Amino acid sequence: MELRLANEADLPRLKIMYNKIVTQMNENNIQIWDDVYPSEFLAEDIKQKHLYVLIDHETIVGAFALSDTHLGAQAMQWENTQAKAFYIDRFGVNADYLKRGLGSLMLKEAMTVAKDKAGEYLRLFVVDMNTPAIKLYIKNGFKQVEGVLEEKIDDELTLWEYGFEIKL
Repeated sequence: MELRLANEADLPRLKIMYNKIVTQMNENNIQIWDDVYPSEFLAEDIKQKHLYVLIDHETIVGAFALSDTHLGAQAMQWENTQAKAFYIDRFGVNADYLKRGLGSLMLKEAMTVAKDKAGEYLRLFVVDMNTPAIKLYIKNGFKQVEGVLEEKIDDELTLWEYGFEIKL
C-alpha cells in the first residue's frame, strides 16, 4: 500500500468512495455526512495539497485531509496550545475495505506525515454519535480533550464534536 497526495485525476474515484461511505454510515444510523460534505470539499483539499490517499493496487482504499489549521481549534483545551499541530479532516476508509485495519494504518501514516512536517501533535474532531470512529482513535492512542465544538449545520441539525489528540 502506498500513501500519496491526491491529484485531480483521483477526484471522480474519491467522490464515489465518499458517497459509499455516506451510504454505509446512514445504514448504521450515523447521519453526519451527506451528498455535500465531504465530497464538495475534496477539490479544494487537492488544490491546497492537503488530501492524502491510501492506494492498494490502483484502488483508493482510504483518504484524509491534513492541515495545520482548524476553525474549531479554539473550542478545545489541547494539552499544549503553543505546539505545532496538524488536524485530520474527512478521514474515510473505503466501505468495500472495512475491518481490515486500514483505519489504524491511515492514522499511523498521518502521524508520520505530520511528524515529517515538524508537527508535535496530531489532532482531530469527531461527532459525538460516531462511536466507531471514536473507538478507532482511542485504540490508536488518541486522547480526548476537554471541550465540545458545536457546529450548526442548519436550523434542524447541530453536530457536537469532541477533540482528540496524540503527541507525536
